[in-house]
Amino acid sequence: MMKRKIRIGNLFIGGDEEIKVQSMTKSKTEDVRRVINEIRKLEEAGCEIVRVAIPDEEAANALKKIKRDTNIPIVADIHFDYKLALISIENGADKIRINPGNIGSEWKVREVVKACKERGIPIRVGVNSGSIRKDILKKYNGVNKDSMLAGIEEEIRILNDMDFHNIVLSAKATDLRLFIEANEEIDKRFDYPIHIGVTESGPVPDGIVKSSIGIGYLILKGIGNTIRVSLTESSVKEVEIAFLILSSTDKRRIFPEIISCPTCGRTEVDTMRLVKRLLPELRSIKKPLKVAIMGCSVNGPGEAKEADIGIAGGKGFYLLFRKGEIIREIKEDDVVKEFLKEIKKE
Repeated sequence: MMKRKIRIGNLFIGGDEEIKVQSMTKSKTEDVRRVINEIRKLEEAGCEIVRVAIPDEEAANALKKIKRDTNIPIVADIHFDYKLALISIENGADKIRINPGNIGSEWKVREVVKACKERGIPIRVGVNSGSIRKDILKKYNGVNKDSMLAGIEEEIRILNDMDFHNIVLSAKATDLRLFIEANEEIDKRFDYPIHIGVTESGPVPDGIVKSSIGIGYLILKGIGNTIRVSLTESSVKEVEIAFLILSSTDKRRIFPEIISCPTCGRTEVDTMRLVKRLLPELRSIKKPLKVAIMGCSVNGPGEAKEADIGIAGGKGFYLLFRKGEIIREIKEDDVVKEFLKEIKKE
């Protein structure tokens, strides 16, 4: 279902917009300098939206300085205290993450909604498989897609009853099947943009595998307007993996996609070593290219002929090719410098 277009700071999500990459800071929000440095690194990595935890007034007040020295939209993550939402909005938050059902009296919700309406700020509401209300769990016999759907419907109803529709949805779970089923149902029923991510997916490489399967599956089905890869790792690593998922699903590519062979007994060069040398350089190039690094000059150009540019190893040399057509030879000692020079020409 085509989703309505929502503005978050200086960008839009939903509608015909590209899927946006989001992360969350790992630092204490009140540690302003550290948070600013982390967000700047995220900006360099291509992150487009960042969420920060707001557990208290000190964190909420820190937003003003953080906003002043960073560029990407900031989401304030609020749990139970409506006052923290109001302070965050006053200090420049571009979006609020809050569940109306968690903040008590209706008048408190109305205060948050009023502030968001005045500034055109969206509210992200959702459900997490680990925090569904007890009465909903009882009614739907535990944690399943029906109880998750009921939980998110209740949050949407509260906002809609206040004539608020500037909404982003999320349904997160650690179980892949449940995560997929819940988001499929939400996508069928609502036209609000959907933020997707496998919650608490774990360390590297476990979390990468889990997130890639879950997020990748939904993206291939056309579900998801923003994504976050939730890892027990640096926030920059989350962004790198998110872009790799988008590239691998052919939904969006801003960095080179790397095609490389696993090597075998035919190879005459150390392909693994070469890939490790080239990888940091390739990750810094913002070009939507397919780049091939192959270990065999016999099969390399043919097997990677869909690549925009590539190299294939021989004994002491590499063949440079474009779209499967061999251009010239490069000496093994010069391959890194020459290959990067050719990529930058593309």
